[in-house]
Amino acid sequence: MNRLLKLGLVLAGYAAALLVTCAAFYVRGLLMRPDTSQASAGMQAFADLILFVGMFGFLSLAPTALALYFLRSHVRFWTLFSILCLAFAFTGPVAAVLIKPSWGAMEIFKIPRILGAPLLCLAFLISAIIAPPCGCRPCALTRRFSKWPLLAAALIEGAVSAYAFLCLFVFHHWLL
Repeated sequence: MNRLLKLGLVLAGYAAALLVTCAAFYVRGLLMRPDTSQASAGMQAFADLILFVGMFGFLSLAPTALALYFLRSHVRFWTLFSILCLAFAFTGPVAAVLIKPSWGAMEIFKIPRILGAPLLCLAFLISAIIAPPCGCRPCALTRRFSKWPLLAAALIEGAVSAYAFLCLFVFHHWLL
């Protein structure tokens, strides 16, 4: 399979994810009673935005996994990708710890970062599964190295997800 066909498949997957998400929201709009969102239209619009981004993010995991599968033979990509994923995963606990104090502009990034943790956990786990194994001696260490940071990133995101679940649904307030 040539590169252009692979790129076309991945882009078609993203387009399909967007199309399914838009269709689901269109049907949801048809089925929803108009008087339910009139009282607090701003809150309803934000909830719709969160739901749209979450649904598109979940559906776009498949084309992202396909793109990562196509990139299995590129050792440098996997090494850099796994290190960047682990570095990004460390922003989750930082955002969770700093949720209480108000630091101005950083407030915008904390809540979406924490609420996106379950999706990121799933994405990092899928990436760790797709990361290529290698039996040859010279590159075995490099390719095996890419799985462990991805698994660690998935574990960190899982811990942030569990913390957010406890705070939001059990204790009804942020602990830290």
